[in-house]
Amino acid sequence: MTQVSDRLQNLSESQTIAMAKRSREMQVQGIDVISLSLGEPDFNTPDFIKESAKKAIDDNYSKYTPVPGFLELREAICSKLERDNKLQYNPNQIVVSTGAKQSIANVVLSLVNPGDEVIIPKPYWVSYLEIVKMAEGVPVFIETSIENDFKITAEQLKEVITDKSKLMIYSSPCNPSGSIYSKEELESLSEVIKTKSDLYVISDEIYEHINFTGKHESLAQFPSIYNQVITINGLSKGFAMTGWRLGYIAAPEWIADACDKIQGQFTSATCSITQRAAIDAMLCDPKEMEYMKDAFLERRDFVLNGLSQIEGFKLNKPEGAFYVFPDISGLFGKKYNDDLINTATDLSMFLLNEAHVAVVTGEAFGSPNCIRLSYATSKDLLELAIKRISTAVSKLK
Repeated sequence: MTQVSDRLQNLSESQTIAMAKRSREMQVQGIDVISLSLGEPDFNTPDFIKESAKKAIDDNYSKYTPVPGFLELREAICSKLERDNKLQYNPNQIVVSTGAKQSIANVVLSLVNPGDEVIIPKPYWVSYLEIVKMAEGVPVFIETSIENDFKITAEQLKEVITDKSKLMIYSSPCNPSGSIYSKEELESLSEVIKTKSDLYVISDEIYEHINFTGKHESLAQFPSIYNQVITINGLSKGFAMTGWRLGYIAAPEWIADACDKIQGQFTSATCSITQRAAIDAMLCDPKEMEYMKDAFLERRDFVLNGLSQIEGFKLNKPEGAFYVFPDISGLFGKKYNDDLINTATDLSMFLLNEAHVAVVTGEAFGSPNCIRLSYATSKDLLELAIKRISTAVSKLK
């Protein structure tokens, strides 16, 4: 009998993708499911970016490109980083990939040896852990809670660093919690990071433009750890370009070279047409994208107001991204008919089957007391979803 590799058997399926798949299967069966499971903006890609892509096709940008991306695109990314983040990079420090997920995988596979420890604050994006497992790294988790807005402290970070610590991965704005680290909080973390010069940090900033605090802060801004930070970003969230597949890293040149080498054997460069369109995306005024952020903020407040009226949902106010991450442990031990709610996964399946609303269990993100709901959909659907959730939860006794 043919058997898959141990590597694949040790890999968990993405729960966000799995829930979206289950939702689609139910919809095919004629069941009216509202999916709040995927992190995908419901906006269309801006017209000026689409026009750039059309022009690239007409101009015959249909050949292989340099593995790390067109030089013009990497220069545009450098301009964006200087303009928006006050970060100085040159094109040789930039590698463009087929999405931020590949960018993260490139970095992890470039740096982590079997047995190296990788620090991951909880909650974490689902793929962080699985990518670390593929690299045979050892995950070291830092616990957080809704009471501290799911953010770690410098003291917590200091406690987990050992001689084997090689990498840390975090996101701000965070998927799944929507939490954002302030400049002061990042600076306190930087003071700990600089004490171990061979500890590197992946700063996942893919939700940079969906920030309700007024200003995004990058970890690489602190000179003492600039050469220890790998900044990850891309087009999917802030530009509504999930299907275009473009992410990038900004990193010390030796790490960029390593990622270039790995990518050259896995995928080579990302789509040439996407790259040409991305040049205009990188060079545009970020204010052109603010209409999406404004809509997400309105939806966030609407969802928080609605969920706050449901018994058993403990909420904080996320400052970015497009998720709420309520603690629902107050519902554990309750039941309806044969449905007993002992875990966040139990509640997620109950809401799918009883309310026909798809959410994602917090267990997928390392937070078993929570569920994640995406509000990247219309206000009408959000209103209906909240009504359905409220009705279903009211049946639990």
